[in-house]
Amino acid sequence: MEKPDSIKTLDDKQTRYWKKNLRLISSLLAVWAVVGFGGGILFAVPLSNVPFFGVTLSYWIAQQGAIFVFIFLILIYAIRMDKLDKQYALEKKEENQHKSL
Repeated sequence: MEKPDSIKTLDDKQTRYWKKNLRLISSLLAVWAVVGFGGGILFAVPLSNVPFFGVTLSYWIAQQGAIFVFIFLILIYAIRMDKLDKQYALEKKEENQHKSL
């Protein structure tokens, strides 16, 4: 079978962009997993001795804390991806300017 002409591979800049994107996503998901699973399940016994707003800290993390962390991680992702998009858009703009000269 022949490959269709419309299939293109990623160039070096696109590959670097996606690697940075996947690294960011992986690290943020790891933080969320540690907070949600670790704080609510793995460390529930030691954290149950810590009072927090009238309930135990492990209960609060399991019920609300993981959600707050998730929202915070979404905010971090949006800010970091905006910077990454601007960085690679600027590089592409500079590359196009050099080609036109």
